[in-house]
Amino acid sequence: MAPAKTKDKADAGHTRKAYQGIRQMLFHNEIVPGQKIAYRDLAERLGMSQTPVIQALKWLEFQGLVRHERHRGYYTEPVSIQEVEEIYEFREQIELALLPRTMARMDAPALRKLEDALQAHLQASRKIYLHDRLLKDMEFHLTLAALSGNRVQHQTLRFLFDLLYLKYGGNILFSTSMDKADAAHKELFAHIRDGNLQQAQQVLSKHIGRVKQHVLDGLDHLMKEKSRAGF
Repeated sequence: MAPAKTKDKADAGHTRKAYQGIRQMLFHNEIVPGQKIAYRDLAERLGMSQTPVIQALKWLEFQGLVRHERHRGYYTEPVSIQEVEEIYEFREQIELALLPRTMARMDAPALRKLEDALQAHLQASRKIYLHDRLLKDMEFHLTLAALSGNRVQHQTLRFLFDLLYLKYGGNILFSTSMDKADAAHKELFAHIRDGNLQQAQQVLSKHIGRVKQHVLDGLDHLMKEKSRAGF
């Protein structure tokens, strides 16, 4: 392999590593909404030069997860209740639209795959690690969407989860009720297994709507607390 190509491949690998590292920081609330991102500090924490970190931040900017201000650097966006509400509304539209196609394509292997995702979620819900629980909840919904065979809408749904879990991070962790999610997922699976489309749609719509309201109430409370504290 030519030296130039080897270098390009190495640079891409470093940028990908930086990208994944920053995503983890966002998810674990190590970088919070409204914060200035010091890429020099990020480079030191990730153990690499600043160049791949800056390239990774450009990727994240393209995805709408951070913004760049000329001569000032990169920032995370502040919390927007309106955006969170719009994300959940769009998410509901996508998931409900895909459900009939998913159920029409449901066969024994697909049902096993969905049941595996359900069991992974139920097992994670017994753990104390909220991040693991959120990931398994997301994977259940993404598995359900993927089984529809519609790749574009599946990827769009994944992007919406990225916005929620990376852009808002810890601000929604405390707001997600896993106990009710367990019951909703089990009921949804049962209706899908039994071929009850209308009941499955009703459960899915009610589940997403309940989570949305829980998150919005939590964010509203958080912003009021910050306002009273003078932040």
